[in-house]
Amino acid sequence: MSIIRKAIRGGWERITSIGIVAGIAVLICVGIYIVRAMSRESTDDAFITGHVISVSARVSGYVDKVLVNDNQSVGQGDILVELDPHDFQVDLDMASANLSTAQATEKQSQAQASIASVEASRSEKDYNRYKQLFDANAGITQQQLDNASAAARSAQAQLESANSQIVAAQARIAQAKAAVEQAQLNLSYTKIIAPQAGLVTKKSVEQGEHISTGQPLLAIVPPEIWVVANFKETQLKHMKPGQQVTIKVDAYSGKTLKGHVDSIQAGTGSVFSLLPPENATGNYIKVVQRVPVKIVFDEDPNDMKTLSPGMSVIPVVKVK
Repeated sequence: MSIIRKAIRGGWERITSIGIVAGIAVLICVGIYIVRAMSRESTDDAFITGHVISVSARVSGYVDKVLVNDNQSVGQGDILVELDPHDFQVDLDMASANLSTAQATEKQSQAQASIASVEASRSEKDYNRYKQLFDANAGITQQQLDNASAAARSAQAQLESANSQIVAAQARIAQAKAAVEQAQLNLSYTKIIAPQAGLVTKKSVEQGEHISTGQPLLAIVPPEIWVVANFKETQLKHMKPGQQVTIKVDAYSGKTLKGHVDSIQAGTGSVFSLLPPENATGNYIKVVQRVPVKIVFDEDPNDMKTLSPGMSVIPVVKVK
């Protein structure tokens, strides 16, 4: 019986030792969890975002060609859509013809001004000669002197008129050049190009339809993306730019990406809403506000091709 008692006592001692060790392990794990939780802030109110560039028409016309499809990758400067250029080419030809006419008119005015200048110089010399003879009582009558003076004034007026016609012709040339440049621009606008590289989305243009100036045709999403996480204001006490972030993407369960806090918005999201709150009116109920925090990726997220603006993520910021 003593042997059995010793065996039972030894078993209880081992169980007690194991329990103590397990309890210590649990306390250590709980302590690590608490410390870890206190040094990190996370939220599920976070999404991937990026620039979405709307491409619209700068002139109206009929669509001649659509050179892209939905979700197609394009480079900066690639032609997306071509409009029928014939009407714009006619406008350019007419503007060029008007410019040529204005330039010819200027040359004609300059020639007339040259003739008027010669005539004004000759009339002035005749008047001066008649004036000298009249003053010297050399047989020149007052009427002859008056006629010479009138001829000189008339020639000078014709010269001024010719010079004013040159100025007017030069103004018409400037106007015609502006019209040519505008026609060239309008013709170039018939080829709608990609302002940035990215993926084509929301394509709503089809060949043969008539589009208006400013009408949205499609959108381009550049490859640069980041995360906007809406943290509660109570989570921002120790948060600052540069802190490390672990980003869990809902589309890739078990996959995490590395990033860091880029900046914290100067204002809550509600302040910039369409109808910001008026806390000074009516009954006030305190609500914890959220502040958008921009988080950028430290690694290239484009290796996962399905990442795109609007996807849900869970960022965990290491604040301590």
